[in-house]
Amino acid sequence: MSTTPRMTVPSPSASSSDSPRLTVPSVSPPRVSIVIPVYNEEAILQSSVVDLIDRLRDKPWSYEIILTENGSTDGTVAIAQDLSGRFNQVRYLSMGEANYGKALKDGILSAAGDIIICDEIDLCDIGFHEQAIAILDTQKVDMVIGSKLLDGASDERPLIRHMGSVVINGMLRLALGFRGTDTHGLKAFRKAALLPVVRECIVDKDLFASELVIRAQRSGIAMLEVPVRVLEKRPPSIHLFRRVPNVIRNLSRLVIAIRIKR
Repeated sequence: MSTTPRMTVPSPSASSSDSPRLTVPSVSPPRVSIVIPVYNEEAILQSSVVDLIDRLRDKPWSYEIILTENGSTDGTVAIAQDLSGRFNQVRYLSMGEANYGKALKDGILSAAGDIIICDEIDLCDIGFHEQAIAILDTQKVDMVIGSKLLDGASDERPLIRHMGSVVINGMLRLALGFRGTDTHGLKAFRKAALLPVVRECIVDKDLFASELVIRAQRSGIAMLEVPVRVLEKRPPSIHLFRRVPNVIRNLSRLVIAIRIKR
């Protein structure tokens, strides 16, 4: 006999005493939500998602993959739509502007899992997923950050990209008192603990992820950095130097919001 939990919904056209009853299986939310912002990723989107699903097949936790498309001008939207139709674990959000931070924030706010993992389509690091979930399961921390700059990490990106990370994290430490080695990239956290912090964040684009980590740190959220290996599958979709004006503008906004208006 089946033991699947069932929800009963009475027919609205019949009386409560003799109405036929429609039985609908209850669906439990996934334990883990994997949020992946995507922008002009038609070259690797399908293969990366299919490979991620295949590598997650034997994991003991249920999951969903949320593709948060933001302003793509290639075939990314059509591919994301096709993937969400083919795989029950995949859904996608789409917005009309190229905005990594807003895409990441919207994905987090729409996540159904108790644990949220922020990943990148050119990384999809299952090793980090497993390590972060194991750490969160100890109940000792609420946030795990995958650092490209921590001792033991392997940053195999071009040198200019590595130096960009070093510079921006130095600026965050100097301007905002950040105590850590990395804010951008892989992270995992308990939704219940971090959702209020997510809602407080005011900047988007390149510095949303940094604001999230810094606000969490300043709020007393227990967190742990772990070293990761970063090897990109393709060049960045937005050139590093084109991002500089937005980074400086949003850093100024953060200094005002956190240092002056606190």
